[in-house]
Amino acid sequence: MSFIKLMAKNPFRNRARLALSVIGIAIGIATIVALGMVTDGLKLSVEEQLKTGGADFVVVKNTTSESSSGSEAINEKRVDEISKMNGVKQAAGISTSGMTVNGDRLNLAGVNSKDLNMLGAKITQGKAFSADDKNELILGKLASDRLKKKVGDTVTLNGNKYTITGIFETGNVNLDSIGALPLKKLQKMDEEDGKVYMIYVKINSGQDLKTVSKSVEKAYPGELTSLASLEDYQKADNSLNMIETATMAISLLAIIVGGIGIINTMIMSVFERTREIGVLKSVGWKSRRILGMILGESIVLTLIAGMVGIILGFIGIEVIMNFSEIPIPLTFTPVLALKALGIAILVGIIGGLYPAIRASRLAPTEALRYE
Repeated sequence: MSFIKLMAKNPFRNRARLALSVIGIAIGIATIVALGMVTDGLKLSVEEQLKTGGADFVVVKNTTSESSSGSEAINEKRVDEISKMNGVKQAAGISTSGMTVNGDRLNLAGVNSKDLNMLGAKITQGKAFSADDKNELILGKLASDRLKKKVGDTVTLNGNKYTITGIFETGNVNLDSIGALPLKKLQKMDEEDGKVYMIYVKINSGQDLKTVSKSVEKAYPGELTSLASLEDYQKADNSLNMIETATMAISLLAIIVGGIGIINTMIMSVFERTREIGVLKSVGWKSRRILGMILGESIVLTLIAGMVGIILGFIGIEVIMNFSEIPIPLTFTPVLALKALGIAILVGIIGGLYPAIRASRLAPTEALRYE
């Protein structure tokens, strides 16, 4: 029998002890896998929620120089250029203006119909304007209430009648107090063709907000600057960091408990095989070979426990979530499986090291006399 086969076979010599050790370690690994699936699922869910609707950050003209005053227009070509930058999913040019409607001041945002999602607006009545060449308008809930206008009504802007096609809500008082219409229409009203005042930017999933926003500023030094509200991201990151910390603490506990279990199992194995180890040493096995055998057996045992734990964790959390009234997204990734196996191997090394050293130091003559 080869050395590798001997290491793989030895843990199965006492199957009752093997089963108990595997179960003890597998429970810890299953807990790590289950918590990892919940944590990764929450991460993706929070990230998607933060990046669904609305821009991640806004780009405006840099007005810090002495020659600049107030808000300044940006060349619309910058929108296409920024949309092609690394990490950017979508860029939308936004123009702003203010007009009087029925004696009341109404702030307006011009935006292309394909970019309406960047406002983070949810249409609660009617529908969004469908094309950029029609005289159509959508109103925020607060603007609709203030103007006493509903879907189907018209408002006069710059001498032209615009039909209100929808009412939207964002949860933001400022945005819910405005009206939105096609970008080209507003540019024509203000005689500012090819100009926008803001560029709303949405980043790709998994990209770092600060990194992407800073790269935009570096691409247009002194010309453009970015404004980003990191509050939601920071709150989400803090919550997820707490969950990750708890997961790490449980992982550490699993390593400690599993390590103790492996030490106990392997020490008992060494005691039972003292004479056998003595025979192996007497026929020429070196201490490092004995150490490698015992340590290898420990790793084999924990690898089995790791695979069992991964399966138990995956099935267990899926079953629990099926009976849960709170829909929590679950994400199982190869990285999580490798992490669980890595922890299992670490447990095997930590738990098997002392028994392996003890076995390697046994004197052949004493080992052969052991009863």
